[in-house]
Amino acid sequence: MRNFRLQILVFFLLAICSPTAKAQHSDYADEISAYKHQDSVHFPTNHPILFVGSSSFNFWKDMQNYFPGYPILNRGFGGSTLLHVIHYADEIIFPYKPRQIVIYCGENDIAYVDSVTGQTVLNRFKILFDMIRKEMPNVNIVYISIKPSPSRANLAGRMEEANRLIKEFISQQQNAAYVDVYHLMLNKNSKPFPDIFREDSLHMNAKGYAIWQKAIQPYLLK
Repeated sequence: MRNFRLQILVFFLLAICSPTAKAQHSDYADEISAYKHQDSVHFPTNHPILFVGSSSFNFWKDMQNYFPGYPILNRGFGGSTLLHVIHYADEIIFPYKPRQIVIYCGENDIAYVDSVTGQTVLNRFKILFDMIRKEMPNVNIVYISIKPSPSRANLAGRMEEANRLIKEFISQQQNAAYVDVYHLMLNKNSKPFPDIFREDSLHMNAKGYAIWQKAIQPYLLK
């Protein structure tokens, strides 16, 4: 019953999203199916550290190389919002029984819909957080702050608001952590380092991921 009510809620929220977000939602079925096929060939049974979220994880193809000795499982799917992660949680989160869940999501929520505020992102994150807590009460949850993408500089205010609210929320939770990568990606003039992004000024290159590695690794569980 809980999952049914949640699916109805997510369906409603997706229904009022932009056409872009709805179209991408249908596109994700292929990505999710590809992950499920991988699982059918070799299912992760080592209670991995699960990375889930949008393209900043999906494009991090060599993630395992950045965290040697850690059982990493990357289930990012590009362009996703928190609503999409919630929708697919039964397929790409819960089956793995992860020891830890690392989340990067929320940036696209703001980018796709002008009316989405930092509070909206927090509310969506709370839904995902509560879902995970009910299903896996003892799992450690790590949230990676929204990054300062140069191509989305006009959205910085809402993204900073979302980061602030989620950081405050997580500070009140047990067995959870907030990792601030936002400020680590800014120069002395509070502008994003230009050389850590790809040509699209949205997705990161190896230099950008090196910053993330240093920020994230201290929080990972062996």
